[in-house]
Amino acid sequence: MRDNDWLTKRLDHIWELLFPEVERLNTVTVNFKGKWKNKFGHIKSIGKDSEIVVNGLFQHEEVPEYVVDITLAHELTHYMHGFNSPHKKKYKHPHAGGIVTRELRKRGFGHMLTLEKEFVEKDWFKLYEQLNPTKKKKVALFSFWRR
Repeated sequence: MRDNDWLTKRLDHIWELLFPEVERLNTVTVNFKGKWKNKFGHIKSIGKDSEIVVNGLFQHEEVPEYVVDITLAHELTHYMHGFNSPHKKKYKHPHAGGIVTRELRKRGFGHMLTLEKEFVEKDWFKLYEQLNPTKKKKVALFSFWRR
């Protein structure tokens, strides 16, 4: 199973290889957290530092490594655009006009974006249920009594 040290190494590798001009202006940590069905990650400020969070279910090796990588690259794009980082904010909204997708394609992630979309459409929701079994759903009780 993947751990936070593995995740840190992935982030460092992606940053050095594909975002080399993006200066680290503060401490950036990365952690697995949460078990979200509809969210793969986020970036937030913690004081003067930044924290990138990746869906905790991605620790399981059933989730393809490229999904982790594209999630990290997505959050690095937010960092470089000044969202929850000391960089100057380049846009009013973090996803305005497809800026993240354009940036990722420009940096060579186009194929991974396609694979990620296919993964979400074909595999993610079934895998989510396997990795995060829900409690038994409550069955609604209907009253058959008439007044």
